[in-house]
Amino acid sequence: MDKDSIIIKKAIVHILDSSVGMPVLSDQELDFGPDLSDFFKAHIGKVTSGDDVKYCQFEEDSEVLACLNQYNTENFVEFSKALASGLFAVMYANPAIPPADLVILHFHTEGDDCIGLLKMNYKSFYTHLTDSSEAKNTNGIILQQAILPSMGQRLSEAAVISLTDHSIILLERKYDVNGVKTNYLSQLYMKCRAPLSQKSKLNIVTKAVEQVNRKYYPDEDVERKMEIKNIIYQELEENGNLRVDAVKEKIFHSNEEMKRDFDEKVEKYNLQNDEVKPQNPKTIKKFEKQHLLTDTGIEITIPMEEYNNKDRVQFITNPDGTISILIQNIGELISK
Repeated sequence: MDKDSIIIKKAIVHILDSSVGMPVLSDQELDFGPDLSDFFKAHIGKVTSGDDVKYCQFEEDSEVLACLNQYNTENFVEFSKALASGLFAVMYANPAIPPADLVILHFHTEGDDCIGLLKMNYKSFYTHLTDSSEAKNTNGIILQQAILPSMGQRLSEAAVISLTDHSIILLERKYDVNGVKTNYLSQLYMKCRAPLSQKSKLNIVTKAVEQVNRKYYPDEDVERKMEIKNIIYQELEENGNLRVDAVKEKIFHSNEEMKRDFDEKVEKYNLQNDEVKPQNPKTIKKFEKQHLLTDTGIEITIPMEEYNNKDRVQFITNPDGTISILIQNIGELISK
């Protein structure tokens, strides 16, 4: 979602500190100017981008959905209080969920009006404090424990809900609920169906590949690991996505037993015929280079373009079983 296309119409903030025992709900909308508006736009832009967001739909019994069905611009304050009170009840019952300020927005973007829920978890920072008494200034340093995330940071918990079709863009994090790590925003608060994000899909596929490879190949088979990483990189680079069935064929070739093991692992998530389509460059950054560490402590980082160029890099297996790495045709060396 392009932050430059966002027009903030309404905003309000509620304090949800479960250690206090009750929420501090605002009775007035925020009076925001250009700076605060830019602050909100920046956060909306960040939380709606990335491959860890989930695209969800409400369950029929969702209380948040019920609030949305009753919403109009005239009852924005009471609507926001209902949303904040519902979230606080979940937080108060589960102390592991961090306290936060909840910013609720009504904004317009790309032809659609939306409700934004920005859960701004508190951060602790030291700052100065000046005490003026008896005609003297005393400067000290105190710990502020309810600092909000800056404009440059990306929130870990937020939701954007379309007022047209009630579709949800959700960013969430798991916290302990009765001793179990739980996606409480989707499961307990919003009650929405949350499919796997593209980042989660990629992690599941790569982990399944690693587990199957480890079963059939020794851990020290570095060349095999490099080959696998290169196959995944090539698939993402050439096609812009990762076709799970194609990766299986390229990595495991004619070994039907390895293919069956791989299928068993990804079938749990119904990914065996899926395509993983990461959009954020950060998601696939780890596949762009080969990182090697020798037993003598030498570290080598090779960009994939160079790794695939035999005129630049060659891996040579010596008769005694050791490996030599030949890096050639170097125009210039730079010490960092």
